[in-house]
Amino acid sequence: MKFFYALSLLACLFFCSYAQEIPRSTQYIFNNILLNPALSGIDNYTDLKIGLRKQWSGLEGAPSTQYLSLSTAIGEDFVRSNVNSFAGNGDNPMSRSFVNSYTAAEPHHGIGLVAMTDKAGLVRQTNVNLTYAYHLGITNEVNLSVGLSGGFKSISVDVRGIIADESGDPLFSADYNNKIRPDIGAGIWLYSPRFFAGVSAKQLVGNKSSIVNNQVKTSPYQAATFYGTAGYKIFLDEDIAMIPSGLISYWTNSPATFDANLKFAYQDKFWVGTSFRNNDSFSLLAGLNIASLVNLSYSYDVNTSGLRSVNNGTHEIVLGILLNNRYQVVCPSRQF
Repeated sequence: MKFFYALSLLACLFFCSYAQEIPRSTQYIFNNILLNPALSGIDNYTDLKIGLRKQWSGLEGAPSTQYLSLSTAIGEDFVRSNVNSFAGNGDNPMSRSFVNSYTAAEPHHGIGLVAMTDKAGLVRQTNVNLTYAYHLGITNEVNLSVGLSGGFKSISVDVRGIIADESGDPLFSADYNNKIRPDIGAGIWLYSPRFFAGVSAKQLVGNKSSIVNNQVKTSPYQAATFYGTAGYKIFLDEDIAMIPSGLISYWTNSPATFDANLKFAYQDKFWVGTSFRNNDSFSLLAGLNIASLVNLSYSYDVNTSGLRSVNNGTHEIVLGILLNNRYQVVCPSRQF
Protein backbone atom coordinates (compact mmCIF):
# COMPACT_ATOMS: atom_id res chain seq x y z
CA MET A 1 0.00 0.00 0.00
CA LYS A 2 2.94 2.34 0.62
CA PHE A 3 3.86 2.06 -3.04
CA PHE A 4 0.28 2.89 -4.02
CA TYR A 5 0.25 6.05 -1.95
CA ALA A 6 3.66 7.04 -3.29
CA LEU A 7 2.40 6.53 -6.84
CA SER A 8 -0.67 8.64 -6.12
CA LEU A 9 1.36 11.43 -4.55
CA LEU A 10 3.74 11.46 -7.51
CA ALA A 11 0.77 11.75 -9.88
CA CYS A 12 -0.61 14.68 -7.90
CA LEU A 13 2.72 16.48 -8.03
CA PHE A 14 2.85 15.97 -11.77
CA PHE A 15 -0.63 17.40 -12.19
CA CYS A 16 0.18 20.49 -10.21
CA SER A 17 3.04 21.29 -12.59
CA TYR A 18 1.73 20.46 -16.05
CA ALA A 19 -1.14 17.93 -15.80
CA GLN A 20 -1.00 14.43 -17.15
CA GLU A 21 0.32 13.63 -20.60
CA ILE A 22 -2.05 12.16 -23.16
CA PRO A 23 -2.53 8.44 -22.38
CA ARG A 24 -0.57 6.12 -24.65
CA SER A 25 -1.98 3.50 -27.02
CA THR A 26 0.14 0.68 -28.41
CA GLN A 27 -2.35 0.36 -31.26
CA TYR A 28 -2.28 4.04 -32.29
CA ILE A 29 -0.93 3.02 -35.70
CA PHE A 30 -4.30 1.45 -36.55
CA ASN A 31 -6.29 4.36 -35.13
CA ASN A 32 -4.20 7.46 -35.78
CA ILE A 33 -7.15 9.80 -35.26
CA LEU A 34 -6.27 9.46 -31.55
CA LEU A 35 -3.18 11.58 -32.32
CA ASN A 36 -4.03 13.41 -35.53
CA PRO A 37 -7.42 15.00 -36.41
CA ALA A 38 -6.49 14.98 -40.13
CA LEU A 39 -7.57 11.31 -40.19
CA SER A 40 -11.24 12.35 -39.84
CA GLY A 41 -13.29 11.06 -42.77
CA ILE A 42 -10.42 9.20 -44.42
CA ASP A 43 -12.53 6.06 -44.94
CA ASN A 44 -15.55 5.56 -47.17
CA TYR A 45 -17.64 4.33 -44.25
CA THR A 46 -18.28 5.43 -40.67
CA ASP A 47 -15.47 4.06 -38.53
CA LEU A 48 -16.22 3.35 -34.86
CA LYS A 49 -13.53 2.05 -32.53
CA ILE A 50 -13.73 1.18 -28.84
CA GLY A 51 -10.53 0.46 -26.93
CA LEU A 52 -9.55 -0.75 -23.47
CA ARG A 53 -5.99 -0.58 -22.15
CA LYS A 54 -4.86 -2.05 -18.81
CA GLN A 55 -1.33 -0.84 -18.17
CA TRP A 56 1.09 -2.60 -15.82
CA SER A 57 -1.42 -5.29 -14.84
CA GLY A 58 -0.96 -6.63 -11.32
CA LEU A 59 0.26 -3.28 -9.98
CA GLU A 60 -2.20 -1.55 -7.66
CA GLY A 61 -3.22 1.90 -8.87
CA ALA A 62 -1.76 1.34 -12.36
CA PRO A 63 -3.24 3.30 -15.30
CA SER A 64 -6.42 2.05 -16.93
CA THR A 65 -7.62 3.70 -20.15
CA GLN A 66 -10.85 3.48 -22.14
CA TYR A 67 -11.33 5.32 -25.42
CA LEU A 68 -13.81 5.72 -28.26
CA SER A 69 -13.26 7.20 -31.71
CA LEU A 70 -15.80 7.90 -34.43
CA SER A 71 -15.03 9.20 -37.91
CA THR A 72 -17.03 9.72 -41.10
CA ALA A 73 -16.82 11.58 -44.41
CA ILE A 74 -19.42 14.22 -45.25
CA GLY A 75 -20.40 16.34 -48.25
CA GLU A 76 -21.77 15.85 -51.74
CA ASP A 77 -18.79 13.84 -52.94
CA PHE A 78 -19.40 11.29 -50.22
CA VAL A 79 -23.12 11.12 -50.91
CA ARG A 80 -22.82 10.71 -54.68
CA SER A 81 -19.56 8.79 -55.05
CA ASN A 82 -16.76 6.95 -53.31
CA VAL A 83 -14.46 9.35 -51.42
CA ASN A 84 -11.53 6.95 -51.61
CA SER A 85 -11.99 6.07 -55.27
CA PHE A 86 -12.15 2.31 -55.02
CA ALA A 87 -15.13 -0.02 -54.85
CA GLY A 88 -13.92 -1.92 -51.81
CA ASN A 89 -15.82 -5.13 -52.48
CA GLY A 90 -13.35 -7.54 -54.02
CA ASP A 91 -10.45 -5.07 -54.00
CA ASN A 92 -7.93 -6.17 -51.37
CA PRO A 93 -5.91 -3.17 -50.07
CA MET A 94 -3.08 -5.59 -49.27
CA SER A 95 -2.64 -6.62 -52.93
CA ARG A 96 -0.42 -5.19 -55.65
CA SER A 97 -3.41 -4.92 -58.00
CA PHE A 98 -5.17 -2.54 -55.62
CA VAL A 99 -2.13 -0.29 -55.44
CA ASN A 100 -1.72 -0.26 -59.22
CA SER A 101 -5.36 0.75 -59.81
CA TYR A 102 -5.71 3.25 -56.96
CA THR A 103 -6.54 6.89 -57.66
CA ALA A 104 -6.46 9.72 -55.16
CA ALA A 105 -9.51 10.48 -53.06
CA GLU A 106 -12.01 13.03 -54.31
CA PRO A 107 -12.02 16.31 -52.32
CA HIS A 108 -14.20 15.85 -49.26
CA HIS A 109 -14.68 16.81 -45.62
CA GLY A 110 -14.50 14.57 -42.58
CA ILE A 111 -15.68 14.89 -39.01
CA GLY A 112 -15.04 12.82 -35.93
CA LEU A 113 -15.16 12.40 -32.19
CA VAL A 114 -12.46 11.18 -29.81
CA ALA A 115 -13.32 10.51 -26.17
CA MET A 116 -10.84 9.06 -23.67
CA THR A 117 -10.76 8.52 -19.93
CA ASP A 118 -7.68 7.46 -17.98
CA LYS A 119 -7.36 6.63 -14.28
CA ALA A 120 -4.02 6.25 -12.52
CA GLY A 121 -4.08 5.86 -8.75
CA LEU A 122 -6.20 8.72 -7.40
CA VAL A 123 -6.00 10.76 -10.60
CA ARG A 124 -8.58 10.66 -13.40
CA GLN A 125 -8.30 12.46 -16.73
CA THR A 126 -11.08 12.72 -19.33
CA ASN A 127 -10.57 14.13 -22.83
CA VAL A 128 -13.37 14.80 -25.32
CA ASN A 129 -12.61 16.34 -28.73
CA LEU A 130 -14.53 16.98 -31.92
CA THR A 131 -12.39 16.72 -35.06
CA TYR A 132 -12.57 18.06 -38.61
CA ALA A 133 -10.47 17.42 -41.72
CA TYR A 134 -10.41 18.36 -45.39
CA HIS A 135 -9.01 15.82 -47.88
CA LEU A 136 -7.63 16.69 -51.30
CA GLY A 137 -5.93 14.63 -54.00
CA ILE A 138 -2.71 16.45 -54.95
CA THR A 139 -1.54 13.87 -57.55
CA ASN A 140 -3.11 10.82 -59.17
CA GLU A 141 -2.17 8.69 -56.16
CA VAL A 142 -1.28 11.02 -53.28
CA ASN A 143 -3.76 12.66 -50.91
CA LEU A 144 -3.27 15.47 -48.42
CA SER A 145 -5.54 16.21 -45.49
CA VAL A 146 -5.43 18.93 -42.84
CA GLY A 147 -7.35 18.72 -39.60
CA LEU A 148 -8.32 20.52 -36.42
CA SER A 149 -9.64 19.31 -33.08
CA GLY A 150 -11.31 21.13 -30.25
CA GLY A 151 -12.79 20.05 -26.96
CA PHE A 152 -12.05 19.89 -23.27
CA LYS A 153 -9.99 18.10 -20.68
CA SER A 154 -11.31 17.29 -17.24
CA ILE A 155 -8.82 16.43 -14.49
CA SER A 156 -9.72 15.31 -10.99
CA VAL A 157 -7.66 14.14 -8.04
CA ASP A 158 -9.23 12.31 -5.12
CA VAL A 159 -7.07 13.97 -2.47
CA ARG A 160 -9.09 12.30 0.28
CA GLY A 161 -7.36 9.05 -0.57
CA ILE A 162 -3.87 10.39 0.18
CA ILE A 163 -2.36 9.71 3.57
CA ALA A 164 0.47 12.07 4.55
CA ASP A 165 2.00 13.62 7.65
CA GLU A 166 1.40 17.19 6.42
CA SER A 167 -2.23 17.09 5.33
CA GLY A 168 -2.46 20.90 5.35
CA ASP A 169 -0.02 21.24 2.46
CA PRO A 170 -1.53 23.20 -0.52
CA LEU A 171 -0.77 20.15 -2.66
CA PHE A 172 -3.83 18.47 -1.20
CA SER A 173 -6.22 21.17 -2.33
CA ALA A 174 -8.24 19.92 -5.32
CA ASP A 175 -9.42 23.40 -6.38
CA TYR A 176 -6.83 23.66 -9.14
CA ASN A 177 -6.90 20.06 -10.39
CA ASN A 178 -10.66 19.47 -10.42
CA LYS A 179 -11.46 21.74 -13.34
CA ILE A 180 -12.48 21.57 -16.98
CA ARG A 181 -10.05 23.16 -19.41
CA PRO A 182 -10.07 23.74 -23.20
CA ASP A 183 -8.07 21.51 -25.51
CA ILE A 184 -7.03 22.40 -29.09
CA GLY A 185 -5.08 20.34 -31.65
CA ALA A 186 -4.11 20.32 -35.35
CA GLY A 187 -2.55 17.96 -37.85
CA ILE A 188 -1.50 17.22 -41.43
CA TRP A 189 -1.67 13.77 -43.10
CA LEU A 190 -0.13 12.73 -46.43
CA TYR A 191 -1.22 9.33 -47.75
CA SER A 192 -1.29 7.04 -50.77
CA PRO A 193 -1.78 3.26 -51.20
CA ARG A 194 1.94 2.76 -50.49
CA PHE A 195 2.82 5.19 -47.70
CA PHE A 196 1.57 7.60 -45.06
CA ALA A 197 3.21 10.43 -43.14
CA GLY A 198 1.83 12.96 -40.72
CA VAL A 199 2.59 15.56 -38.08
CA SER A 200 0.26 16.79 -35.37
CA ALA A 201 0.09 18.70 -32.11
CA LYS A 202 -2.27 18.47 -29.16
CA GLN A 203 -2.86 20.48 -25.97
CA LEU A 204 -1.89 23.70 -27.73
CA VAL A 205 -3.69 26.06 -25.37
CA GLY A 206 -3.87 26.36 -21.65
CA ASN A 207 -2.42 28.92 -19.26
CA LYS A 208 -3.11 29.58 -15.62
CA SER A 209 -2.54 32.78 -13.68
CA SER A 210 -1.20 32.90 -10.16
CA ILE A 211 -0.01 35.62 -7.79
CA VAL A 212 3.62 35.31 -6.69
CA ASN A 213 5.16 38.07 -4.56
CA ASN A 214 2.22 40.34 -5.36
CA GLN A 215 2.77 39.85 -9.10
CA VAL A 216 0.55 38.01 -11.56
CA LYS A 217 2.44 35.27 -13.39
CA THR A 218 1.18 33.11 -16.26
CA SER A 219 2.32 29.52 -16.75
CA PRO A 220 1.02 26.50 -18.72
CA TYR A 221 -1.22 24.04 -16.90
CA GLN A 222 -0.56 21.37 -19.53
CA ALA A 223 2.35 20.49 -21.79
CA ALA A 224 1.93 20.78 -25.55
CA THR A 225 2.54 17.47 -27.33
CA PHE A 226 3.88 16.93 -30.85
CA TYR A 227 3.81 13.80 -33.01
CA GLY A 228 5.46 12.75 -36.26
CA THR A 229 4.70 9.39 -37.88
CA ALA A 230 5.37 7.61 -41.18
CA GLY A 231 5.00 4.16 -42.72
CA TYR A 232 5.58 2.34 -46.01
CA LYS A 233 4.10 -0.80 -47.59
CA ILE A 234 6.52 -3.41 -48.99
CA PHE A 235 5.05 -6.33 -50.95
CA LEU A 236 6.50 -9.75 -50.17
CA ASP A 237 3.91 -11.48 -52.34
CA GLU A 238 0.76 -10.60 -54.24
CA ASP A 239 -1.28 -10.94 -51.03
CA ILE A 240 1.32 -10.48 -48.27
CA ALA A 241 2.57 -7.04 -47.27
CA MET A 242 5.14 -5.87 -44.72
CA ILE A 243 4.59 -2.40 -43.29
CA PRO A 244 7.35 -0.80 -41.19
CA SER A 245 6.39 2.44 -39.46
CA GLY A 246 7.53 4.76 -36.72
CA LEU A 247 6.32 7.46 -34.37
CA ILE A 248 8.21 10.25 -32.62
CA SER A 249 6.42 11.81 -29.63
CA TYR A 250 7.63 14.96 -27.91
CA TRP A 251 6.27 16.63 -24.78
CA THR A 252 7.56 20.10 -24.01
CA ASN A 253 8.30 19.05 -20.43
CA SER A 254 9.92 15.64 -21.05
CA PRO A 255 12.32 13.82 -23.42
CA ALA A 256 11.13 12.58 -26.82
CA THR A 257 10.16 8.94 -27.29
CA PHE A 258 10.31 6.76 -30.40
CA ASP A 259 8.06 3.86 -31.42
CA ALA A 260 9.18 1.42 -34.14
CA ASN A 261 6.51 -0.89 -35.57
CA LEU A 262 6.51 -3.78 -38.02
CA LYS A 263 3.30 -5.32 -39.34
CA PHE A 264 2.73 -8.32 -41.64
CA ALA A 265 -0.71 -8.48 -43.29
CA TYR A 266 -2.30 -11.25 -45.33
CA GLN A 267 -4.96 -10.11 -47.81
CA ASP A 268 -7.88 -8.53 -45.98
CA LYS A 269 -8.11 -11.31 -43.40
CA PHE A 270 -5.58 -10.95 -40.57
CA TRP A 271 -2.26 -9.44 -39.52
CA VAL A 272 0.46 -9.80 -36.88
CA GLY A 273 3.01 -7.28 -35.74
CA THR A 274 5.55 -6.13 -33.22
CA SER A 275 6.46 -2.78 -31.68
CA PHE A 276 9.29 -1.31 -29.64
CA ARG A 277 9.29 1.90 -27.59
CA ASN A 278 12.67 3.18 -26.44
CA ASN A 279 13.35 2.91 -22.71
CA ASP A 280 9.85 1.54 -22.14
CA SER A 281 8.48 -1.63 -23.74
CA PHE A 282 8.36 -4.32 -26.38
CA SER A 283 4.98 -5.37 -27.81
CA LEU A 284 3.30 -8.15 -29.78
CA LEU A 285 0.14 -7.39 -31.76
CA ALA A 286 -2.41 -9.33 -33.80
CA GLY A 287 -5.74 -8.61 -35.46
CA LEU A 288 -8.37 -9.96 -37.80
CA ASN A 289 -11.21 -8.63 -39.95
CA ILE A 290 -14.61 -10.29 -39.70
CA ALA A 291 -16.70 -9.93 -42.86
CA SER A 292 -17.30 -6.25 -43.67
CA LEU A 293 -18.55 -5.25 -40.23
CA VAL A 294 -16.00 -5.90 -37.48
CA ASN A 295 -12.25 -5.84 -36.93
CA LEU A 296 -10.61 -6.90 -33.69
CA SER A 297 -7.05 -6.35 -32.50
CA TYR A 298 -5.04 -7.18 -29.38
CA SER A 299 -1.61 -6.16 -28.09
CA TYR A 300 0.55 -7.21 -25.17
CA ASP A 301 3.40 -5.02 -23.89
CA VAL A 302 6.36 -6.20 -21.84
CA ASN A 303 8.29 -3.50 -20.01
CA THR A 304 12.00 -3.14 -20.70
CA SER A 305 12.47 -0.64 -17.84
CA GLY A 306 12.75 -1.27 -14.11
CA LEU A 307 8.95 -1.53 -13.87
CA ARG A 308 9.16 -4.99 -15.44
CA SER A 309 9.79 -6.60 -12.05
CA VAL A 310 6.60 -5.22 -10.45
CA ASN A 311 3.95 -5.80 -13.15
CA ASN A 312 2.62 -8.47 -15.48
CA GLY A 313 2.59 -6.46 -18.69
CA THR A 314 0.08 -4.25 -20.46
CA HIS A 315 -3.00 -5.49 -22.32
CA GLU A 316 -4.91 -3.52 -24.95
CA ILE A 317 -7.89 -4.66 -27.00
CA VAL A 318 -9.67 -2.65 -29.70
CA LEU A 319 -13.01 -3.40 -31.34
CA GLY A 320 -13.70 -1.71 -34.67
CA ILE A 321 -17.13 -1.50 -36.30
CA LEU A 322 -17.61 -0.41 -39.93
CA LEU A 323 -20.94 1.40 -40.13
CA ASN A 324 -22.72 2.48 -43.33
CA ASN A 325 -20.27 0.27 -45.21
CA ARG A 326 -22.07 0.39 -48.56
CA TYR A 327 -18.98 -0.74 -50.52
CA GLN A 328 -18.53 -3.77 -48.24
CA VAL A 329 -14.95 -2.81 -47.40
CA VAL A 330 -13.32 -5.56 -45.33
CA CYS A 331 -9.78 -4.26 -44.77
CA PRO A 332 -9.39 -0.49 -44.27
CA SER A 333 -6.85 0.81 -46.78
CA ARG A 334 -5.63 3.51 -44.38
CA GLN A 335 -4.53 0.81 -41.90
CA PHE A 336 -2.23 -0.73 -44.52
